[in-house]
Amino acid sequence: MDNKELMVQGQHMMRICNACRYCEGLCAVWRSMEYRREFPEGDLNYLANLCHDCTECYYACQYAPPHEWDLNPPLTFARIRTSSYEKYAWPRGLASAFRANGLVVSLVTVLALVGVLFGIVGVQGQDSMWTAIPGGDFYKIVSHNALVTLFGIVGALSLTALCVGMVRFLNDIDEKFIDLMTPSVVAQTVKEVINLKYLDGGGWGCSYPDDESSPLRRWLHHCTFYGFLFCLAATTVGFIYDFVFGWPAPYGYLSLPVVLGTVGGVGLLIGPLGLLFFKFRRNRDISDDNHSGMDSSFLVLLLFASGSGLLLLFFRETSALGLLFAVHLGIIMSFFLAAPYSKFVHGIYRFLAIGKYVLERKREQTIG
Repeated sequence: MDNKELMVQGQHMMRICNACRYCEGLCAVWRSMEYRREFPEGDLNYLANLCHDCTECYYACQYAPPHEWDLNPPLTFARIRTSSYEKYAWPRGLASAFRANGLVVSLVTVLALVGVLFGIVGVQGQDSMWTAIPGGDFYKIVSHNALVTLFGIVGALSLTALCVGMVRFLNDIDEKFIDLMTPSVVAQTVKEVINLKYLDGGGWGCSYPDDESSPLRRWLHHCTFYGFLFCLAATTVGFIYDFVFGWPAPYGYLSLPVVLGTVGGVGLLIGPLGLLFFKFRRNRDISDDNHSGMDSSFLVLLLFASGSGLLLLFFRETSALGLLFAVHLGIIMSFFLAAPYSKFVHGIYRFLAIGKYVLERKREQTIG
């Protein structure tokens, strides 16, 4: 299905839903829908990224299959979401990476791993991969300056692509970044994001993995979301320790960066593993199988990143340090390289979509 046909399908669905409004209490999508009479492409992209895929609407809908109208909001929104990721991708030539994302992420990961391994062996020699280093000082394998330079370049490229995508998304949904960044809007948006408010399916939880409502998916997303935030906090604290206080890594097992990273790593094992397990048990009628590789590859990458990080921590004072460090570096590098062309972008667009929804409510209250 091409983008034009997909938009026609989405507009048809939303006009019927807007006339029915049976699902208005389920989530933000249906309440935001009521502010509209027509649904141009930008609005469909906004609503699709606002959708948290709880699927309650599918099981509540009287026009879902086998009805002749064949309405399927979760599947339609999933397809529109993926189409929007391609639309906002930078550079444009890499937009197709979303279509075969599992393969792309796998290739990037393998190339990153091979590159890091050959780089370390080429500079330090083969023995560096199997030599125990007192204290687990990985800077004796790869220098501090080399790591900062390498990840500085990769991070800058990734951040640039993500920022361009963000600007394109805001332009498409006709919203200004400065309006979303007002203190009251940011505060409410962050509150709704950290609570994962719209994964409650209107109070009953998501219909996941089947038609039984459950808070399970929300808990697994909490583990994934907060696991990532704890790992980000660990990296931030480590950066402050190093560049502000002059305390270089490695840090002790009970130090703040290590504790934060360990908690985050455990969360990134539990969340993605649970989501992957239940993903394969999900109702195939509401799953976009053509793009399921994007979801799965991102979750697998998170699993590998957290697993390799925890193994590196536990075995850093053994002869496995060099190999584990190289593997972990390669996985983290592939995560940065693939982020702008993977499911990672949905977190950014969803945050902005929730911010727009907060703004819509405030504007409605002002008019009222």
